[in-house]
Amino acid sequence: MPGNIKNVMAAIDYIESHLYEKLDLETVAGAVHYSKYHLHRMFTGTVGLTIQTYVQRRQLTEAAKLLVLSDRPILEIALSAGYESQQSFTDIFKAMYKKSPNQYRAEGEFYPLQLRYVLNENPANLEEKEWQDKIAFATQGDIPKWMELVPLVIDGFPHLEEKQYLEQLQEYIKNKRALILKDADTAIGIMAFHEVTGSIDFFGVHPQYRKSGIEKAFCEKALYELACSAQISVTTFREGDKADTGYREVWGSLGFAEAELLIEYGYPTQRFILHREKSEGKENE
Repeated sequence: MPGNIKNVMAAIDYIESHLYEKLDLETVAGAVHYSKYHLHRMFTGTVGLTIQTYVQRRQLTEAAKLLVLSDRPILEIALSAGYESQQSFTDIFKAMYKKSPNQYRAEGEFYPLQLRYVLNENPANLEEKEWQDKIAFATQGDIPKWMELVPLVIDGFPHLEEKQYLEQLQEYIKNKRALILKDADTAIGIMAFHEVTGSIDFFGVHPQYRKSGIEKAFCEKALYELACSAQISVTTFREGDKADTGYREVWGSLGFAEAELLIEYGYPTQRFILHREKSEGKENE
């Protein structure tokens, strides 16, 4: 596995150095001297995204940055992000950011769809129960590690204002509503949770660890050890949202049921609910 991770890290290094060029699986595989079939399998297995999706999301993030921080024409930005026309760029930008490049530029606030993935070369390989036992209340000292993980897991939804987020995080930590899971010195899972309302207000798992049972470990802890009510809830992407990297699927696989459609921070979302008895029934099957 560490060998695979090193190959994926080399692919990410190459992608990040050539973000303003046309990139595809064949180009990246050739650059890192690996079979495109093997690289595809390793990359997808390690980060949970195909190279094509990773490249698209990174290039759109860099394009969003240029829209706000430069006065370059949108067509020029579109071409530098690998698109052949302004229209094709506008279509995918709107699908991901829920606003046109013109609107995004007019608002003047850059926020990432996705930042560079930073991988752990030697990840721990634990069972779900072992992960659950390692989940702890976050402390003030955990804030830097927490904030390192946040940009990897917000996925452009919703808009995150860092100063305001930090103030909220301080409150969650003070009231023992912030949970953190670390692998050695790296935060790999974070949850801001309100035990009275049962609301998961922020949740993220490091992309490299998304197939390790960590989401279930956090939900079990929240539902059975912390929640005052018999249910917990979370808001996530709506069905068909192209920006969703698999969150709806994860919540569904954990037994969450679809609830009302919402608009949060101007972003279309949906609430999902998990009832305690349903989770218990699932475990006893």
